[in-house]
Amino acid sequence: MSKGLLATRSTGTPDLVDFDWETLGFQLVPTDFMYIMKCSSDGVFTKGELVPYGPIELNPAAAVLNYGQGLLEGLRAHRKEDGSVVVFRPKENALRMRIGADRLCMPAPSVEQFLSAVKQTILANKRWVPPTGKGSLYIRPLLIGSGAMLGVAPAPEYTFVVYVCPVGHYFKDGLSPISLLTEEEYHRAAPGGTGDIKTIGNYASVVSAQRRAKEKGHSDVLYLDPVHKKFVEEVSSCNILMVKDNVISTPLLTGTILPGITRRSIIEIAQNLGIQVEERLIAIDEFLDADEVFCTGTAVVLSPVGSIVYHGRRVEYGGGKVGAVSQQLYSALTAIQKGLVEDSMGWSVQLN
Repeated sequence: MSKGLLATRSTGTPDLVDFDWETLGFQLVPTDFMYIMKCSSDGVFTKGELVPYGPIELNPAAAVLNYGQGLLEGLRAHRKEDGSVVVFRPKENALRMRIGADRLCMPAPSVEQFLSAVKQTILANKRWVPPTGKGSLYIRPLLIGSGAMLGVAPAPEYTFVVYVCPVGHYFKDGLSPISLLTEEEYHRAAPGGTGDIKTIGNYASVVSAQRRAKEKGHSDVLYLDPVHKKFVEEVSSCNILMVKDNVISTPLLTGTILPGITRRSIIEIAQNLGIQVEERLIAIDEFLDADEVFCTGTAVVLSPVGSIVYHGRRVEYGGGKVGAVSQQLYSALTAIQKGLVEDSMGWSVQLN
């Protein structure tokens, strides 16, 4: 960041931006700064910098534009009651990006570079971190093949970007139970593909089915496995879990499901609370017979499912109310994320 930007940032900016936090949803709100770091064909990322938030210049032949060579991550930061900011499990995002980068033949920032970029970007935009209880700051790291090329091959240059945005609930009704439509024609991922990494192409492929589901009044789409077409995999952008007789079950990670950081956190919290958790293949019929169903993800946090439609049959859970186990886990998770309780798990990173 230039000295001029630093001076403006430190002397002329109030601690909290003037914004209507009560209406905050999950849509883009441009903030002040973003972080950019580049890597040439030698695989070494140079020192990055904070720049004003805005467009990025790309060659029309960039690998990310022509062949989708790109990854994304997502994590959250919350403002504590004392005004400080806490970030939830950023190291896990750094490690997951490195795994995805290896799959796509891309160099990736080191864990230290990733964490430094995230911290710098949050602090540069600290006035955009919502007040306690009014939302959170969503952090979006991107790793893209920015180098120009014509043939299908790894790009000659890569760009790492981090930008942030204040957000509220992902689904418009907040913690209210959502409705899922089981997709019977399209599949999110296939064995041997990229369903277990956060490549940008995974999300483009769900847009059509998701739009169709929303047109029918549903919140999102539930995907089944592409081979047998009966085992539950995940929702468009989040993992899914069920509760039956006080046992939590969630689809086994078989290579077509994203290993969600929130998913893993919920599993660990549940186990610490003495709740049995199983990771296994789960047929759709078992989900339809569950006591509770809920989704987990960085964006959705924990969202209870109120109904699932499969083959035209609608199954409802909880009578429109949040289930007891879902509520218990949501409260335990968000208390850690928001810094309301002591983080005995060692997950949170405190920023001044």
